Amino acid sequence: MKFKQIVTTVLISAVTAVAAIFVYGKYFEGRHPGIFQNGSNDIPVNYARYNMPGTDSKVNAVPPSDFVTAAKTAVPGVVHIKTKINPRQVTNGLSKRRSILQDLFGDEFFGDEFNGGGDGRRYYVPGQMASGSGVLISDDGYIVTNNHVIADADEITVSLANENKTFKAKLVGTDPSTDLAVIKIPAKNLPYLLYGNSDNVEIGQWVLAVGYPLNLDATVTAGIVSAKSRSIGINKSGGRINNSIESFIQTDAAVNQGNSGGALVNTAGELVGINSAIASPTGSYAGYSYAIPVNLIKKVVNDLLKYGSVQRAYLGVKYASPAAIASMSDDQLRQIGVRRDVNGVQITEVMDNSSAAVAGLRQGDIITKINGVDIAGSSQMSEQIARYKPGDKISISYIRDNKEYTSNNITLRNLQGNTDVVRITTLDRLGADLSDLSKEEAANIGVKGGVRVNDIGTGILKKQTSMIPGFVILKAGNTPVNSVNALSTVLEKEKNIQLVGFYPQRGGNIYYYNINISGAGAENL
Repeated sequence: MKFKQIVTTVLISAVTAVAAIFVYGKYFEGRHPGIFQNGSNDIPVNYARYNMPGTDSKVNAVPPSDFVTAAKTAVPGVVHIKTKINPRQVTNGLSKRRSILQDLFGDEFFGDEFNGGGDGRRYYVPGQMASGSGVLISDDGYIVTNNHVIADADEITVSLANENKTFKAKLVGTDPSTDLAVIKIPAKNLPYLLYGNSDNVEIGQWVLAVGYPLNLDATVTAGIVSAKSRSIGINKSGGRINNSIESFIQTDAAVNQGNSGGALVNTAGELVGINSAIASPTGSYAGYSYAIPVNLIKKVVNDLLKYGSVQRAYLGVKYASPAAIASMSDDQLRQIGVRRDVNGVQITEVMDNSSAAVAGLRQGDIITKINGVDIAGSSQMSEQIARYKPGDKISISYIRDNKEYTSNNITLRNLQGNTDVVRITTLDRLGADLSDLSKEEAANIGVKGGVRVNDIGTGILKKQTSMIPGFVILKAGNTPVNSVNALSTVLEKEKNIQLVGFYPQRGGNIYYYNINISGAGAENL
């Protein structure tokens, strides 16, 4: 009897156990995590591995256990750039005070003893040497770096990582508006970095910064993406108008002087940005660094290689910056049709003959999307438009009277209002943000007209003169210039010319700056 009870108990226990396993398997399996992070008992396919370039999946879905593979991939493709600027003569724009007779009768009635004779005194600027980084983007020696790394250089040398090989580099093209430049070295079979997708970069994602800080050998630092689409006001266009573009990836990867032009890579070793700037009260790393997103880099590089200059599209709208909106009163905002705390870009003016005008956009409209991409502010909009060239078609979504509209197949135009290929002009090579004096401005400072120098970037004016922003150009050679177009016409005809004008804030003294159009510097490397 006792034996039968034992057998019965064992059978009941076995049946109960089998039933429990069956019920659990049918109703509860998968509802609780397994031994791995994704709730599976199998090793997940993306666990501790790197996504292959070219796939659509997002990298860094799972943090890596270390950065060894990414560093091994990235370091050979990042180079050390050294630049040399030779000592040079610079015209100091020696001033001479206008006479009463000149004020009464004009300069044309007087000879060289009154107009300065064309001889502004010159002085020597000592040579300079600098160091930065660059990224190989092809096996035959094309390198992308920052414009400020190679700006005004007379000689550029490139050293490969972990090799005692140094090459003289040739400048292919620059784009001061994005602070990018392309150079080339005469070499083959080089390691290079593959482009990633900066649109897939997410806040909190691990990234590596690779470069040559403080003249050290190749150095790798790690951090996370702390923000996107940052504008910090550091870029200068260096062109006839201020069209600088900033939409930085912000990270906390340690970056110092010399890292400029180096790579920001994801944990797959793909290039997602070019390190460009740091936010620092001291000039050294203080917690935040900024990189140009690779999706913008690709477009700029392709244009420089194909056309020699960036084919920049313009939407043709003006808008109030967040800082300007914050400083205005409610009444002031109401006058220009702008509201506070709006998610998007609020239009304050639509330019004639522009893409925006053709699309039907108006003052007060709020741009919310470009080609379906959400636009939270002006930096995102600038980056999105900068990815296209004149002739490309886009769609724009905007809010008007609290209703959302979308305009499709909008053809983007260049600054001249057409879709022609834009070439670099002599005016562009001056490297200055220029504007016409309005009639009111001219009357206030007592001249018939002129061209104001609003800012000076890299180019002829910076390299050959001591001119500073605020200068008003009255004459180019012996020809009066009342507009930027008039100045451009004169410059296209002359190789050596003198710019004559004055600084309104300094009184009536006339300054003379001699420039050599053919000696533009870096283009001649």
